[in-house]
Amino acid sequence: MSTETPWDKLQEECGIVGVFGDDEAANLAYLGLHALQHRGQEGAGIVSANKGLFHSFRALGLVNDVFTADSMSSLVGDMAIGHVRYSTTGESSIRNVQPFQARYRYGQVAIAHN
Repeated sequence: MSTETPWDKLQEECGIVGVFGDDEAANLAYLGLHALQHRGQEGAGIVSANKGLFHSFRALGLVNDVFTADSMSSLVGDMAIGHVRYSTTGESSIRNVQPFQARYRYGQVAIAHN
């Protein structure tokens, strides 16, 4: 009889962070991604929301290298989601770096998933 539990097979792949209700949401998301960097080192991204307008920045590389003072200054708002990518499928390209963002009939949506 095996003593293995479902937790024994967990693998760390990607990292996701979300912040709501703080004027420094993107900065807090950055710090969260930095703490989660061990979960993905291929690319990183943050989408922030300010009064219904979304702002995003994504790039290949480590969190420290992806986000500069300039890129962070554009991520305004009191909500933000962030993602660090660990490639399990798909090519290593900017189009696979999350969060994904889209406009549709009723506004905008952003999503990060693992």
